[in-house]
Amino acid sequence: MKSVEIKGIITPIVTPMNADETVNVPELRNQVKRQIDGGVHAIFCSGTNGEGYILSGEEKKLVLQTVVEEVNGRLPVYAGTGCISTKETIEQSRLAREIGADVLSIITPSFAAASQEELYAHYRTVAEAVDMPVVLYNIPARTGNALSPATVGRLAEIDNIVGAKDSSGNFTNILAYLEAGKSKKNGKFSMLSGNDQLIIWTLLAGGTGGIAGCANVYPHTMASIYDLFAAGRIEEAKAANASIQNLRSCFKYGNPNTIIKTAVELLGYPVGKCRAPFNRVPDEGIEALKKVLKENADKGMN
Repeated sequence: MKSVEIKGIITPIVTPMNADETVNVPELRNQVKRQIDGGVHAIFCSGTNGEGYILSGEEKKLVLQTVVEEVNGRLPVYAGTGCISTKETIEQSRLAREIGADVLSIITPSFAAASQEELYAHYRTVAEAVDMPVVLYNIPARTGNALSPATVGRLAEIDNIVGAKDSSGNFTNILAYLEAGKSKKNGKFSMLSGNDQLIIWTLLAGGTGGIAGCANVYPHTMASIYDLFAAGRIEEAKAANASIQNLRSCFKYGNPNTIIKTAVELLGYPVGKCRAPFNRVPDEGIEALKKVLKENADKGMN
């Protein structure tokens, strides 16, 4: 199994699309270069901000192949391979391994309600089928299924389940996952915040970083949260984390990943819209975004 340190600011990179909703491969390459130049610590394909929920298997393959090729070993590449069924999750995970991904991020199954025992069996079966580092992904508001801390503790005992990303927005849950991860006997169980606002607090509590959608808009600013923290410059790290709050305040105008992709487009990058029907931002939201982007540009955020 690859040995990858799960840490830093990991960008769930947007999937650029042409007007006909096909993947814009040249702009995807450009966004990878932009993220690397911004100093992020890893890139995550087909996450929520990458619209993994609406990409076909072949499109996910194209995105991952493109990113792995463009990264060329400079950073770890995470692949979102979680599907509703265990069978398809294993298929997507094995494909990601063949393409060259370094880490698997596996979201909980969605739509049908799953018991904790079913979730445990799902992750255990996938982990046993693919000899790669696996990061659990909890985002119950989107999937309808939440991983309990007790289940995370059981899963942490599996050698290649190496961490968790929590996007519940509940810091108490992050703390509970951190405690549950102590059950891991072989290696370290890493905790990542999936809520950008909580990254510095997760680090201070013993976590290792965050999968940060806002890094699509401000890669340097977001990467600096971890870099400043690692350098012991805690107050500056807190300030960097707080600086994205005005962008996050625009999430009220639409689906958060739609807002993020719209913001990247407004910065002048032709990433296109999110795939329909999740692609509408009202005029007031566009104006609010433009105002925030101007304010932050004046402050030197990038």
